[in-house]
Formats: sequence, structure tokens, C-alpha cells
Amino acid sequence: MSSVIWYLYEFARKTWLEGFTNAKSKHDIVEKPDRFRNFPEVIKEYCIGCGACTLSCPSPNAIKLVREQDDDENDGMTHPIINVSACIRCGFCAEVCPSNPKTILCGENHLIREEFNIIPSKREYIVDDFLCIRCKKCLKSCPVDAISEANNKIQVNQAKCISCGDCLKSCPVKGAMKGLFIDNLEDQKAIIRLVVNSLEKYIESKEKELKGLSKDEFLKYQFNVSKIWDDALAILPDEEIALEIIENAINRLEIRIITRDESKCNNCRLCVDECPTGSLTYNPEKNEVKWNQSKCLRCSICYQTCPFCVIDNFIAKFLLDDVDDEMNILITIKKAQLSNN
Repeated sequence: MSSVIWYLYEFARKTWLEGFTNAKSKHDIVEKPDRFRNFPEVIKEYCIGCGACTLSCPSPNAIKLVREQDDDENDGMTHPIINVSACIRCGFCAEVCPSNPKTILCGENHLIREEFNIIPSKREYIVDDFLCIRCKKCLKSCPVDAISEANNKIQVNQAKCISCGDCLKSCPVKGAMKGLFIDNLEDQKAIIRLVVNSLEKYIESKEKELKGLSKDEFLKYQFNVSKIWDDALAILPDEEIALEIIENAINRLEIRIITRDESKCNNCRLCVDECPTGSLTYNPEKNEVKWNQSKCLRCSICYQTCPFCVIDNFIAKFLLDDVDDEMNILITIKKAQLSNN
């Protein structure tokens, strides 16, 4: 009985009632860990419009390419946008992005810090925290102790680094240690664009083989680097840098190839109405639909809209390799999963 009276007394106390009615939660103090991967950040000025980020994304509608409207002076800029309500922060888009510097950043693992280096060098070595497995082989190979571990993270002290490249040679994971070129960024971007555009044109020239490709088949080709080598050196006349930029752009790259069979087109104009960038237009005088490939985002909306199978959709993957003492880009092509044939 006494316990019941005590509870009634406690509940009747004014201080208890005030505390109950005015209860507030204290703010939690949270510190983000070093490897926290935030939503991707897009630096649209670096984008080359290859679409590799959209192909790598495992979450539907999390990332897409858009193209801004043209004005009187410049063409509209192509770049990805992130839908944070669908993004799962996996970092795949940042990992496969071939532009250098990257168009997409996703936390500490993809940041490039251009710090002062007392020894002039065209390279800056950084650790990609997303790929690093903490084997510490780079620490053991560094002759000047420029690499250290702190908070379970491998770091390069740019003030000590002499750019010898021993860390890059010792790293067992391709891409975990990167020797980036910090100068001529616009030239590097132009070379990457040259590579992607040249490969697209080469694949599109295989129109007959593409048309005959079934869902379960693959096409394999070799594209000799010599076909673009002179043009690359005209942009940036440093063979070492040019070759490495091409290799970094090619490895892990995937792009979507869109083809059109104009003989099947009935000019229904459904694709024109659905195209988000205006790359498809209708000429009423000639009664024909025209395709401006420079504006195309390879989003495949036209493919899904067309009722006459005018458009087809392919996925191409690439790898740079030494074949018969010559540098070749190995190409593998398959039909996209959306394909109807």
C-alpha cells in the first residue's frame, strides 16, 4: 500500500509534470569516421559525357546525365546529377569516372590535395582510400618515409615525397596508389575526350556486325593506339603522360553505344518528343527525323520509345594491353539488357 501511495505522490509532483511535458532530447555529438562516404559531389566542368558513371550505378534513378541548354556563345554542358533519395553512396560512380581530375568525388578517397612539394615533379602520388587494402607495402618501399599510416589510413606526405614511383610499383592493387599529373589538366581532358570519341566512331563503323549481334553473343575487337597517338601528342607532347592518361581512361571504362537504322524509321516522332536534350529533331519539309550525336546523352529513352526498332543499344568495355609488341585497346561489346532482339 505504501508503494502505491509513493507512486501517486511522485506522479503528482509539479516538477515531474513539468519535466515530462517539457522533455527535450539532447543533441547527439557524432564525429564522421575517416572512411565516411558521403553523397557524390559533381564538378561538372570536368565531365566528358562518357556515361560510365550511369552504367556503374547499382541503384535505379540515383544518377543520370543531363545536358544544359545551348546559348549564343557556348554549347550546353553535359554532366551527371545525383538523386540523393535513391543514392546508396557506394562510390562506384567516382571509382569508374575516367576524367582526371574526377568529375565525381565521394569522400576522402577521391580528393586530390595539391600541396607544396620542394622537389619539382610532374607527378603527385596519392592513395585511393576506396581501393587501398592496407597491406603497407608502399610504406616499406618508400626510401624517404613519406608514406605513413594514421587512423587506419595510408597517407602520402607531399612535402617529403620525391616522386620516385617505388610506392606505385610495390602496390598490389591496381589504382590504389595513383601517380597523378597535376599540370595540363585541360590537355588531359582533351586526350580523354579524343579516346572516347575515337572508340565510339570505331564501334559505330561495325554497323553490320552490331545488327547481327544476339543477346547471348559478344563482339571483340582490337583498336591500335597508333590510330590516335599522333593526335594525342599534338594535344600534349609528352609520351609518358599521354600514354598513362589513355591507360587510366580505358581501364574500367564502360560506355553505351546508340545506333540508328534510318531505313526502319517511319517518322512517327515519338522519339523527338521524348528526347531530353533535343538531339532528335523533325524536319517537316523533308519529313525526316535527324539525330545530332553531339547532343546525345546515350540515355536510351529513344530506344525504349521507338515502336519500329530503329534504335539499338549496346554496352562496350575496354582494356589497354600489349599485343604483339603493340599497344592495343581490347574492346568487348554486348547488347544492353534493355534490348528486345
